[in-house]
Amino acid sequence: MVCGGFTCSKNALCSLNVVYMLVGLLLIVVAAWRKGFGIVSSIHIIGGVIAVGFFLLLIAIVGLIGASPCLTCGEKMLQHSSEALKILGGVGLFFSFTEILGVWLAMRYRNQKDPRANPSAFL
Repeated sequence: MVCGGFTCSKNALCSLNVVYMLVGLLLIVVAAWRKGFGIVSSIHIIGGVIAVGFFLLLIAIVGLIGASPCLTCGEKMLQHSSEALKILGGVGLFFSFTEILGVWLAMRYRNQKDPRANPSAFL
């Protein structure tokens, strides 16, 4: 049976956050292991890798908590996202027209020859 709607997104986010938790733990364990066996002697490098692993682990835990919202929260999020997508569609359409205008202006004025640069070329 195929999941649809918010359930599939929720499952994908939960699994992605679990993978991030594993990567964060792997960073911490490998950095500590390499320091323990003396493979890397710089405490600054080891400390940086452990800090990155801890930060990734913390963000993954917060993401895992956030990815498992209640049913009413999911309904509210879908309602607000549809409103936001309507607004963003109009903004995107406006900027696409400005890009078309920019391309037209570039094609029109970019390759013009300046008669002051070489007056004999225009005679």
